[in-house]
Amino acid sequence: MEDHNVFAGAFVDRSGERRKDPEWLASAARSAASRFVPVWGDRCLVGGDPLTAILLQRKQIEGLADDQDLIFLGIFRDHPAFAVPFAATGTAPFPELGEFQDLRFLGTALGPDEANLVAHARALVLWHASQVFCGICGSSARPEAAGNSRICMNADCGREIYPRVDPAVIVLVTNGERCLLGRQRPWPEGRYSTIAGFAEPGESLEDAVRREVYEETNVRVDKVSYHSSQPWPFPSSLMLGFTAAATSSDIVLNDQELEDARWFSRKELRSGFPKLPSRISIARRLVDHWLELDSGS
Repeated sequence: MEDHNVFAGAFVDRSGERRKDPEWLASAARSAASRFVPVWGDRCLVGGDPLTAILLQRKQIEGLADDQDLIFLGIFRDHPAFAVPFAATGTAPFPELGEFQDLRFLGTALGPDEANLVAHARALVLWHASQVFCGICGSSARPEAAGNSRICMNADCGREIYPRVDPAVIVLVTNGERCLLGRQRPWPEGRYSTIAGFAEPGESLEDAVRREVYEETNVRVDKVSYHSSQPWPFPSSLMLGFTAAATSSDIVLNDQELEDARWFSRKELRSGFPKLPSRISIARRLVDHWLELDSGS
């Protein structure tokens, strides 16, 4: 099993010290050595067989993008890398190079390093589109720190705005040889997944696990153990994966967020029902890890 989840992995040297070096950034933005990740709306450009992320050179974006809209991502494969946003209007640019595809698809189609890069680019592009105005005074906000923050243009306010990341817990609850999975009504028929929910203010992650499991299924848990994490840019979540042991087993859908919840054995999970979460998700990795613990059964 990979040592990181899809979209994760330190493949980009984010070089935070460069974000406040305007001379270096200006030089890098115009350098033939730099690479540019185009994001059209919320989609990223890929091409070839097998698919790879299309990284543009400076000459390919001349006249199509304003330097002030470039977002410095870091150093990727020894090249400075920038995200380049394009509004999703009309015909997608660069049709001769490939197609713009959704990130959920690209998570399984691209190599781990490129999946990490395009997820990073997409997340920052969408964040900028949602933070045009200051949330305190309502004035316009402009990009700052090479696109890694924004700043209110009202001199009396001057608020610095940073990309938001929403922490969410996701947990595989086990009770001996069974695990607890639930399904939401909009999901494809037969799809079940692990229990998940956002952490609330003033709440530890372990407390969030216990609360979410109880609220959604009425099951009490202890022995909450951290497993791994996954950036989930749909649009800006950080999924924090846990396992937990159940101390009760009766299921009641307390908050009605789930359509159904059940206990499943390993044999049932291997039978084809229920349908398991997408392989790009940490939910699937939690389930697969549990199955591997008793691969002979």
